[in-house]
Amino acid sequence: MRRSLVPLALLFLLCAPITAAAADLRIAAAADLKYAMDEIVARFAEAHPEAKVEVIYGSSGRFRAQVAHGAPFDLYFSADIEYPRSLARDGHAASEVIPYAVGRIVLWSTRLDAAGLALADLAKPEIRRVAIANPRHAPYGKRAQEALEAAGVWDAVRPKLVFGENIAHAAQFVESGAAEVGIIALALAINPHLREQGAYRLIDDDLHGPLEQGFIVTRRAADNPLAFAFAAFLSEPPARAIMARYGFMAPDA
Repeated sequence: MRRSLVPLALLFLLCAPITAAAADLRIAAAADLKYAMDEIVARFAEAHPEAKVEVIYGSSGRFRAQVAHGAPFDLYFSADIEYPRSLARDGHAASEVIPYAVGRIVLWSTRLDAAGLALADLAKPEIRRVAIANPRHAPYGKRAQEALEAAGVWDAVRPKLVFGENIAHAAQFVESGAAEVGIIALALAINPHLREQGAYRLIDDDLHGPLEQGFIVTRRAADNPLAFAFAAFLSEPPARAIMARYGFMAPDA
């Protein structure tokens, strides 16, 4: 049975009028959402021309800490659903934790034919730098480390690693030539800008934990109907189609 992405408890708030004072929305979003979220916000703005929506992209772990300390975000989209769950447990959420996607990681390169690479190839001496997001606070970096460990090449590859602040930063290392290969989000690798520059290969998802992603309306936005309207929009066909086009699997797939 397909799960609704919007708890029924939100329906009352969705019926409330969106006033001029509430027509501002500030979103903290995991860096893997960059291209998909930009399109979703553009579609949302067509239905809510009064809204001013600002999205800040970065590391899910760092955003989690900022939300916990009262940062002015109305919604928080994490690449690891455990972060919003922990915020909800601590009383920082005005909604249930809503799953929105499952991500994938890929090998991506602008200098090598990544479509023909395997994780074991990263241990070869001709590959000198490999970019991943920092596993300490970036879910995609954590999954990259798990995949390298499962493939038995973590110890050989570790001295070559350059760590991005988030997954978009790791992609920038490859794009700039600072690393020959990166382990990045599929959602980034298939956006038109990066796809023109290089090839990618999906990493077997049996090699790492799931990249189950989720979001919350933060406690700060408890009285902001626009925040709940945006949350509801994520479950509607236009937004779901955009997410699918960027390689995100539905959480109930």
